[in-house]
Amino acid sequence: MSIHAQDWAKARLESSPRHREYVSLKHGSRSFQAFVVYPEVKTKAPAVILIHEIFGLTDWAKEMADELAAQGFIVIAPDLLSGFGPNGGGSSEFASQDGTVKAVSGLDPDVVTADLDAAADYAKHLPAANGKIATVGFCWGGGKSFAFAAHRKDLSAAFVFYGPGPADVSTITAPVYGFYAGNDARIGATLPATVAAMKAAGKTYEPVTYDGAGHGFMRAGEDPGNTVAGNKTAREEAFKRLVKLLHEMKSAPAASSGGDKPTTAGKAGMPAALCHDAS
Repeated sequence: MSIHAQDWAKARLESSPRHREYVSLKHGSRSFQAFVVYPEVKTKAPAVILIHEIFGLTDWAKEMADELAAQGFIVIAPDLLSGFGPNGGGSSEFASQDGTVKAVSGLDPDVVTADLDAAADYAKHLPAANGKIATVGFCWGGGKSFAFAAHRKDLSAAFVFYGPGPADVSTITAPVYGFYAGNDARIGATLPATVAAMKAAGKTYEPVTYDGAGHGFMRAGEDPGNTVAGNKTAREEAFKRLVKLLHEMKSAPAASSGGDKPTTAGKAGMPAALCHDAS
């Protein structure tokens, strides 16, 4: 099933009662689009910057943003392909998954960081926001969420779904929470080094590996066509953990002497592939 063929995600999104809109954000001479979803709450809410997979801002990424908004968070999902697609468009303008993957893989890391900074600044100052911001990234976006935590000092938390850690973790101030697949040896093999680096730097890092799941389980676990039971279970457990941690996050996180060893939700899985991560 093509990543672009996500009618199930589109249908769920279109049936949502929550307010959603596209906004144009800017830094320097660059403008880009972001998808924003508001929760139906009485009080000001934390903001979450959702960083999409290597497949761009898909219907699933937008539906995931809506699901998080349903839990009480303002979600801003920037289309990091804005302006880089055919005819100067974004994610929706690419005719093939392969074209999207190549474009995301070729993005300038500095431009991505600047886009995320602009999205975080926007999120932090929204009238309906309470000033707390966190990043949640998936696949390629998982690596970017981890890397952004090394750049941005006012994050309350960074959530990394099956993405690798940055080369230098010394500047991270927010707690980082990892979500990994048991059947994803490509990313799983990077965990020991990331755990060691975070521990040596005195940073808070809590990775959990979900047995029986493959890379991309948050999307695959929702897909009606999914045939891997481990993906559905991992998706449900990981989403519950994510929401709990988002509700618990503090506005002024302090690095601790943490650096826990990875924990596993079940037994160790066998290697599988694939997707992509941040360079």
